[in-house]
Amino acid sequence: MLRCGLIAVDRIGLEACSTERRDMDYRKSEAKEAARAKFRGLWAALTTPFTSDFEVDEAGLRHNMRHLTRNLKIEGVFCTGTMGEFWALTKDERKRVVEIVVEEAKRGGCKVIAHTAHHSAHETIELTQHAQAVGADFAILINPYYPPMGEQTIYEWFRFVADRVDIGIWMFDANFAGYGMSVELTARIADIENVCGIKVGRAVEHYERLHPVCGNKIVMSSPSEVDLLRLIRDYGQRVYQSSQTPYLYQTATWMPLHNYTELALAGHFEEAEKIAGQLADLRPLHYKWYRTTWNERKIVPVAYVKAWSELLGMAGGPVRPGLPQISDKERQEMRADLDRAGLLARIPAQKAA
Repeated sequence: MLRCGLIAVDRIGLEACSTERRDMDYRKSEAKEAARAKFRGLWAALTTPFTSDFEVDEAGLRHNMRHLTRNLKIEGVFCTGTMGEFWALTKDERKRVVEIVVEEAKRGGCKVIAHTAHHSAHETIELTQHAQAVGADFAILINPYYPPMGEQTIYEWFRFVADRVDIGIWMFDANFAGYGMSVELTARIADIENVCGIKVGRAVEHYERLHPVCGNKIVMSSPSEVDLLRLIRDYGQRVYQSSQTPYLYQTATWMPLHNYTELALAGHFEEAEKIAGQLADLRPLHYKWYRTTWNERKIVPVAYVKAWSELLGMAGGPVRPGLPQISDKERQEMRADLDRAGLLARIPAQKAA
């Protein structure tokens, strides 16, 4: 096990964090087993709220975490990832966000997976060691996005990082890097001792091809809510890890996504399908504001996720440079859409935006 303090990272000269060490409750060799035990239910992908002058809104982040843990019964959170604008955060900001999220998660009884990838493997190791040291349960790494790499080099990148940390690591196979990892490459990485899961951020058909090869090695999850019931029923998926829908589709007094997931995990699929049908009016709006923005306009839709969550009483704020802000016209249109769908009427009055 790594110890916190001023130590080197296996001859590469990085300093580990100086925050108080919180030991993991599993050994490196037990990461795969621990992941199977700990990943279940709904996990939410957090945004990083900013103030009007683009500073990290720490109070807003704490508010959002308390809403997720106390009101929405979220079982886990994914922080400093794509929704968290990881590319726009400084290294110190990424560490601080993880610290706050872990603190609030422990208080609220949920788990944390911290995205710690960076194009520098050395920076990735430092961020991953920090997440481990301050109490994150697992780390997750998006597939390396620069420079262009062949499959052997990608494997070596994951191996280099995993060998130098103890915490369990998930792959995040997303096409943001301009490529997707092959089934064969994914299976090789899955054999690494502390690699214990994969978020398959690609078409469900790829999940289906990957499952026979990796399903018995590591935890697999798709962030597609529309496929969730089928993946639980047909592939034994136990965790929805992770997207923004757990807090965009639900309020403190109306939690159909939570309820149908729990029913499905208990094997009550017919009843689960009936409750899932309550989201029929919201799914097209999610496609309009989220998927269309991403797939057709080629814009990572964090501004729209933040605006939607603000309408439900969460902290959001602007996005940082690199992403466009939502316009006032779009914000008004989104409010009208959610109002017509009946979602805003389900918010306790004092929490409405």
